[in-house]
Amino acid sequence: MENIDIGKKVEKFRKEKGLSSRELAKLADITPSMLSQIERGLANPSISTLKLLAKSLDVPTFSFLLEEINTSHLVVRSNERKTMKVKELTYSLLSPDFTGNLATAIMEVPSMMASSEAPLAHKGEEVAYVLEGKIKVYLEEEVYVLEKGDSVKIPSHLNHKWENTFEEKAVILFSVTPPVFLKYLRFLYCSSSV
Repeated sequence: MENIDIGKKVEKFRKEKGLSSRELAKLADITPSMLSQIERGLANPSISTLKLLAKSLDVPTFSFLLEEINTSHLVVRSNERKTMKVKELTYSLLSPDFTGNLATAIMEVPSMMASSEAPLAHKGEEVAYVLEGKIKVYLEEEVYVLEKGDSVKIPSHLNHKWENTFEEKAVILFSVTPPVFLKYLRFLYCSSSV
């Protein structure tokens, strides 16, 4: 809630509608001085006042209560990626962090390596796409060879394992929702800057 500035949102919506402070105050049936105090963050509007402002601005009332997003935190530069190493596997986080409902990473599997000894299951649905090389993916009792350009969806709690029995490394792009699996890896095995 600390990233919510109702006054700035009221002012932003008012300006987008091309309304002066006096015009909005009249439409919302509040005093111009009250509107000025709200916009400058000197007064907190009641719920009924928020509803009046929302109706006058033709926006949902909840739009005043949404947290501001600092978009600069959404960009991850290639040289600033957080990485972690689990045995010989390298995971590079493409998402800024583990917050939210989705995380995306690149997994590099060297030749003659596997992600685990036996197939494992975790909470979180996964979609993976092979960027480079070939890799075997074990899904329960079945084994599939995925090549560059192939993809796979792995439902939550499905036993699975990655294994590279080929001569070149495999590079896999994958997304997990929610990102509990990556958080778990970070907690247990993190050896670098994550």
